[in-house]
Amino acid sequence: MNYILTDWDTPYYNFALEEYLLHIAPAEDYFFLYVHTPSIIVGKHQNAIEEINQNIVEKENIAVARRLSGGGAVYHDKGNLNFSFVQNATVDDMHNFDKFTKPVTTALKKLGINATLSGRNDILIDGQKISGNAQYYKNNRILSHGTLLFDVDMTKLSASLNVKPLKIKSKSIKSISSRVTNIIDHLPEKMTMPEFHTYVFSELINETQAKCFTLDADAIKWIERTAQVKYASWDWIWGNAPAFEIQKIDKFECGIVDVRLNVREGYIQNCKIYGDFFSRSDIGKLEALLLGLPYDKQILMKEIKGIKLSDFFQGIQAETFATFILG
Repeated sequence: MNYILTDWDTPYYNFALEEYLLHIAPAEDYFFLYVHTPSIIVGKHQNAIEEINQNIVEKENIAVARRLSGGGAVYHDKGNLNFSFVQNATVDDMHNFDKFTKPVTTALKKLGINATLSGRNDILIDGQKISGNAQYYKNNRILSHGTLLFDVDMTKLSASLNVKPLKIKSKSIKSISSRVTNIIDHLPEKMTMPEFHTYVFSELINETQAKCFTLDADAIKWIERTAQVKYASWDWIWGNAPAFEIQKIDKFECGIVDVRLNVREGYIQNCKIYGDFFSRSDIGKLEALLLGLPYDKQILMKEIKGIKLSDFFQGIQAETFATFILG
């Protein structure tokens, strides 16, 4: 395992670093920690416009960024510590959040905090969320990253995100603010954010026996260019979100799936799939496969049965998906 020291506090650069470690750096195992200025980070498959409170984002000068991984939108500020693991892996490591969060929960338990992985991808303290995690897998390499809510501004967190009612309902809570908590409020002995950052970093190095990996000048040049050209670009963050005449949205085992369709003369002419699910394969492949198909349950089911649907949605069967689309 290697660790990397980074002081980028803008998400575009740290996401570019993740991509560099996935595809360009020597195919070894890495981790790094980072802290961002106020930002909203949307999952790869989400419609950014619908996930944020635009008025608050503009008023508070909150950056909006899109990461490589799926999952839901999260709020970052200087009270939030983030961690990224990039490792060699098999497709079976996708959805195995316990493997990648264990060093983090172990470090928290040493502080006297009973932190446990729960549900699909969250770390909780007494039923309240302190960490959300997400993953991206490609070419036998995996990115597994997450947040640690240490001393986050909960008012801005709640105000800046538009959380779908389906997510609130599925978790049997009244609001996002009632579900999350800050680590600082549960510490037996108080510490500052810089002290917490140093402690977690030290514990992860000890847990993983990591050695320092230094980015050379060419790597930094590639990361800085990719940050600006890709991750800070309008196309990557906001994307092409045309109007759709049909919307089907529901909560499944894999997360929220939101399908938008344009149908002309009984055939699917345009398709876009949003959501907070984690996908083993590019969701654009499924969107392309649905184009041109008749908007008919039997035909759709037959076509979908020929697709390895588990590459896109964990736990959804062909008949369930076809029924969902037709509604």
